Amino acid sequence: MLRRLSCCVLFLLPVCQLLAQSCTTPKDSSQAAFWQQQRQFPRVRAAEANTGPVVANRLHTKVLDPNRLEIFIRMIKTSAEVEVWARNQNGGPFELLHSYPLSAKSGSLGPKRRAGDYQVPEGFYEIDRFNPNSNFHLSLGLNYPNTADRALGEPDPGGDIFIHGGAASIGCLPITDAGIEEVYLLAVMARAAGQTVIPVHIFPFPLTEPELAKHLNSPHQAFWRGLMPGYAYFEKQHEVMEPVQLTAK
Repeated sequence: MLRRLSCCVLFLLPVCQLLAQSCTTPKDSSQAAFWQQQRQFPRVRAAEANTGPVVANRLHTKVLDPNRLEIFIRMIKTSAEVEVWARNQNGGPFELLHSYPLSAKSGSLGPKRRAGDYQVPEGFYEIDRFNPNSNFHLSLGLNYPNTADRALGEPDPGGDIFIHGGAASIGCLPITDAGIEEVYLLAVMARAAGQTVIPVHIFPFPLTEPELAKHLNSPHQAFWRGLMPGYAYFEKQHEVMEPVQLTAK
């Protein structure tokens, strides 16, 4: 139904109704059940009330339909921002929806290799957990350590890396409570619209030859060059490279 409504009419809907409609025409009952399950939690309901209007306005501005939403998350450490890119399903390349400044940082440039090293991971990940009862308001878990991390890291590479609220980090990506409310709602909408894999790419800096030349003495040069194809592909196409092609050695 939303596809037949004009953007003006869509924007005039009460925000709670707009967000709710992302589960009224699901592709299957499991997607509708996901929204229903998330709305059982007080913090998710509060996020809809608190930041739902902001999210609705961002989607309206980019002519994005909650029922067809896909998102991609990227973080470049030197920029200290979590970028959320979005598009409608089958709607062409991703566009930058909004950037959320980190509220705290930890570690340095380079991948995470062991538990307790305070490093933020680098590489190609995806959201694998929605935590509506986080110690840091709301949080989205990354599938760290992935296969590459297990192969290249130490016997205990650590885990529990999240995008979350608050302003503290020991290897996670905090973006304030207000920031995580927006990103959490967007991720819930995308999942309910049928996006089973929400990719998250994390890079140390823009992976270009001039930037790499500034770090010639780094022991991570080979690892970073392994990430370059995924970075360059998105920069050129605004599409995410297929997972089978995203390997870092």
